[in-house]
Amino acid sequence: MKLLDHLNRPRYLTKALAAANNLISERGEANGSSMAQELISQYQLLDDAQRSVFYTALAEKFNPDPSLVLQAAQAYAKAPSAQSLIALTKVTEAPRQELFRRMNRAPGGTKAALTMRRELLRLLDKRPDWAALDYDIRHLLSSWFNPGFLKMHQVDWRSPAHVLEKIIQHEAVHAIDGWDDLRRRLQPDRRCFAFFHQQLPDEPLIFVEVALLSEIPGAIGPLVDKKSTPSDHKKPKVAVFYSISNCEPGLRGVSLGNFLIKRVAEHLKNELPSLGTFVTLSPIPGLIDWLTRGPQFNQVDLPLTTRTRLEQALATLNFANQTWVQRLNDGWTPATSTAKEREALTSLCAIYLIYFATRREGSPVAKFHLGNGAELHRLNWAADLSKKGLRESAGLMVNYLYNLDAVEENHGHFAQGQVISSRSVNKLI
Repeated sequence: MKLLDHLNRPRYLTKALAAANNLISERGEANGSSMAQELISQYQLLDDAQRSVFYTALAEKFNPDPSLVLQAAQAYAKAPSAQSLIALTKVTEAPRQELFRRMNRAPGGTKAALTMRRELLRLLDKRPDWAALDYDIRHLLSSWFNPGFLKMHQVDWRSPAHVLEKIIQHEAVHAIDGWDDLRRRLQPDRRCFAFFHQQLPDEPLIFVEVALLSEIPGAIGPLVDKKSTPSDHKKPKVAVFYSISNCEPGLRGVSLGNFLIKRVAEHLKNELPSLGTFVTLSPIPGLIDWLTRGPQFNQVDLPLTTRTRLEQALATLNFANQTWVQRLNDGWTPATSTAKEREALTSLCAIYLIYFATRREGSPVAKFHLGNGAELHRLNWAADLSKKGLRESAGLMVNYLYNLDAVEENHGHFAQGQVISSRSVNKLI
């Protein structure tokens, strides 16, 4: 069998490319399902090198016709009308988009498209010529995985084992240490919700973990302690989103998490009327890297006195004399820090989140929640004492507040470059 496979392997690529051309042809429109299945079957036989050639063919040979695009654009510019705009739109769409739409008609088509996107993302840095191909797949996936088409389900201990296994596997913020840990996170004072797609009913796409508490938490340890005792409080006041994880890398760049958080908040509000506060307890990845690179305060509009104080805070930390890694190796912890170090770190963290979240170097988690309409509510010292937490943010964590009546307005402010923050955070700068 191995010898036969070796002899047939060169033919797999030829057959896959032929299947793609057949599917995009006029015959493919009428016989789309069977031809799409043929394309998927041949694609699955390709090795990595052959898939690279296959993607290059999709990127180069399934592009719009430049002459037709120019002709349609000139016609629209000369006489803009609904018809000329439609004609222009048709010829500017890459034929590979229709290829993927037809491929999606076959069983397994959606999963095949996600597989292709995962592979493209893995290699895109080395193959910038595939950027348009990746853009087209992402464009289609954004439509196919529109949150309006997704189902939100609560994941609990009665959920199918394969779903629970994926929750353990894909938890990206606070690792789940086996089944006992997962069981604790699914107790009555906890919740887990996930988005599912009808074509992938057994595959959670993204999930969020929630703790139901009596007050806003200031540390992650108690929330993820698998030995902690579940609360018997019947009327929790605070819902804490303490972890959100993507399960499908092929959906990178497709907005799902922001819709999931808002939908979960509305669901919990209806389930538990006692809940009045919806917050996160979030890490601050990027903070220490930003500090050690040397923040450019002249990039943002700060009062001179504030800028001077922050430069003094950097001098207090003195990264030029000792790197952060060296400091951690020497045993630095929030408990052993000086009062001046604590003041310096919290002030600089506030600046990072308020003035740099809208910039390229801002923390991705801050961009997500603030762009989602949350308010920067509170900084928490010594909140994450894990190695990762100390390395990335000196153990600091942040509460982002989701005021459901203000998220749209806050989102608008963020889009204009303004972060809405509480008085307690503003005092830090």
